[in-house]
Amino acid sequence: MATCEVCGNDYGMSFEVHAQGEVHVFDCFACAIHKMAPICEHCDCQVIGQGVESGGHWYCGAHCARSEGARGIVSHV
Repeated sequence: MATCEVCGNDYGMSFEVHAQGEVHVFDCFACAIHKMAPICEHCDCQVIGQGVESGGHWYCGAHCARSEGARGIVSHV
């Protein structure tokens, strides 16, 4: 068993996420998203899908990226 780094639950089915040279332990996907998902710099929602990165800034989609002045962003949805 391992302890979730977000909620502190000691859970027998916890899991590890290896990302950017670090190892994180969570008891559920909700805690993993809460800890690891970037935040859209326009509307402040958590980016759970692919999102859009422009100039080192993260957005939930092309609309928010364009609203912040990003150029050349194409939405493929």
